[in-house]
Amino acid sequence: MSAYQARDGWEALGDPTRRAIVASLAERPRAVGELADELPISRPAVSQHLKVLKEAGLVTDRAAGTRRVYRLSPEGLGALRDQLETFWNRALDGYQDIAEQPTEERP
Repeated sequence: MSAYQARDGWEALGDPTRRAIVASLAERPRAVGELADELPISRPAVSQHLKVLKEAGLVTDRAAGTRRVYRLSPEGLGALRDQLETFWNRALDGYQDIAEQPTEERP
């Protein structure tokens, strides 16, 4: 996954409805209608949110009869997790550097 797509993933998760969809899909794969039943928005609105999540690489879909079933993409979420872990490790390294400084030199 490219860095651009990973940024798109963070942007996609910036919307509370899309975060709710991701949380629901973390439990199990679902069709649009199932997601719409859980959310205070219409099926077309759910479809639009799923389109954004799919373009960001966070969900995938497959045909199941006349429905499309959506699930989380391990690759897309893994890329976000890797980025977050990088940020976390950099922050911890920075805190360690400050903690190891003599008290009088600390900012």
